[in-house]
Amino acid sequence: MEVKIWSDIRCPFCYIGKHTFEQALDHFEHKDKIQVSWHSFELDPQLKTDPHLNAIQSLADKKGIPLHQVQQMMQAGAGKMAKEIGLTMDFNNTVVANSFNAHRLIQLAKTKNVADQMEEALFEAHFKDSKNIDDKNTLRTLGKQVGLEEADLDRTLFTDEFADKVEQDKRTAAQIGVQGVPFFVFNNKYAVSGAQSPEVFTEVLEKSWAEYAQEHQPLIINKGQACDIDGNCD
Repeated sequence: MEVKIWSDIRCPFCYIGKHTFEQALDHFEHKDKIQVSWHSFELDPQLKTDPHLNAIQSLADKKGIPLHQVQQMMQAGAGKMAKEIGLTMDFNNTVVANSFNAHRLIQLAKTKNVADQMEEALFEAHFKDSKNIDDKNTLRTLGKQVGLEEADLDRTLFTDEFADKVEQDKRTAAQIGVQGVPFFVFNNKYAVSGAQSPEVFTEVLEKSWAEYAQEHQPLIINKGQACDIDGNCD
């Protein structure tokens, strides 16, 4: 059964939601039969990368509110949730960076079956290690860490490869009504929006799996006299 996830590396709740979903999945009886598919979503496609600007200052400037107020908001919201599940988020040093190239890197990783590892590496680089996720050399290093080949990385990062895949994901998100991320779709039927608790994800996993399993029951065959594919008749 497939679980599709739309997310943006710049979104702290996407990082949190990834981990709370994984907590639920780790305890799910049929986890080995769940296929997780990552999809691109840009919160601010027009964002200009500025390595000298941090996320707190950027949000304060954008909203026109005091710096200390933004710090309190971030720590009371995403910061508190992250801490509760063991994630480190350094908002004071998080680099303001456009995520389009990071999404192209994830699209490459999907073709090599390491998209989940790539997502995690990018989230950690952005929120914990204060890396510039729009810097191609940084992306190249992260890609190598999850096992991607240098030739594939260079071809992707220094051309516009996979740009069409990113745009297609964004169009699909618009078509199904995604207004924010993270956004999870289970078995193309049930959607969960936001960084929910493991209990919520567990409930949806169980419900969607029950329906999926029912839909994919093998045929019950009443056998009678017949000829088989080897020409034997009985």
